Amino acid sequence: MRAIVPEGLKTLTRYTIESEHRQPGASGEFSALLNVLATATKIIANQVTRGAIVGSLGATDAANLPVTVHRRMDAIANDIMVAESQWTGPLSALVSEQMRDCHPVPSEYRRGKYLLAFDPLDGSSNIDVNLPVGTIFSVLRAPEDGREATGADFLQPGVQQVCAGFTLYGPATMLVLTTGSGVDGFTLDREVGAFVLTHPRMRIPEDTAGFAINAANERFWERPVRRYVHECLQGGDGPRGRDFNMRWVASLVADTFHILTRGGLYMYPRDTRNPERPGRVSLLYGANPIAFIVEQAGGAASTGHERVLDVRPEELHQRIPFIFGSRNEVERIERYHREPDEGPSFDASLFGSRSLFRASRH
Repeated sequence: MRAIVPEGLKTLTRYTIESEHRQPGASGEFSALLNVLATATKIIANQVTRGAIVGSLGATDAANLPVTVHRRMDAIANDIMVAESQWTGPLSALVSEQMRDCHPVPSEYRRGKYLLAFDPLDGSSNIDVNLPVGTIFSVLRAPEDGREATGADFLQPGVQQVCAGFTLYGPATMLVLTTGSGVDGFTLDREVGAFVLTHPRMRIPEDTAGFAINAANERFWERPVRRYVHECLQGGDGPRGRDFNMRWVASLVADTFHILTRGGLYMYPRDTRNPERPGRVSLLYGANPIAFIVEQAGGAASTGHERVLDVRPEELHQRIPFIFGSRNEVERIERYHREPDEGPSFDASLFGSRSLFRASRH
């Protein structure tokens, strides 16, 4: 018996076609691209779920390999995205975390008017311990003069994105999408084999009492970030006058989805370890698509010094500091960056005023 979509739920296919019908002169190319990406992520979701069974979770001796060696599942996810999308027509070229340079669509296929930048498996260090991972993607416009696209064509600021999204491979497979008119979330119905709209018009509250940051890097943070975190950890007795929760999943897609559904703040700030590499999050296929989604959901995204979507890319694999989430908290951190001499010095401990251990009463 053929499975049908439950009454009242809208599939991604219907959603994209209806959206395109509202655009005069639409060719159907864009809705085709979104459905191709959805198909690719469904295949990746299946591979991630069966990773240990098919032996693709990681390198056999990962502990002894250089950090630059990618896990096998990253490569598998990358191959799936390329194989499923390059022949379909809407794309002119692709670039991903796994590629050194851009990958023009082969000449035997029709080339379209879009460019695709993607991270095939964000958070892949989590996969061996069964924590959430995901795929992030950004769609840009290709050159209009008909020539073969190059890496330089991808160096567009985030404000020029046509579409951005991510798929979260967790207890449920979720697809979050924006085309510049708000943010919608879809859940993969495995019985039907389709993404269905379950989280329409997602919004991030302007205020929050939670933040995500890797506290192990505290000694490398700039003073404004230390100031912000210290004030939060002082709780109700501190300058913020309320208690905050701190978390860290080490998965950008997981933290983003948490913020979209419950509010919060994510920080992977500039640090002092390597002056030539102050940022850790990729701009083209990480920060830009997430920032587009976050802003469309009412939040804000910043490097600490400027709006992420205004950063002009200089290279394909450029990395930047990344702070995003509830608007008022992001704006507070930006203000602290304009007051760099305020706050705790670098010799102050993260837990100096709020110890991990309670003092003895005896």
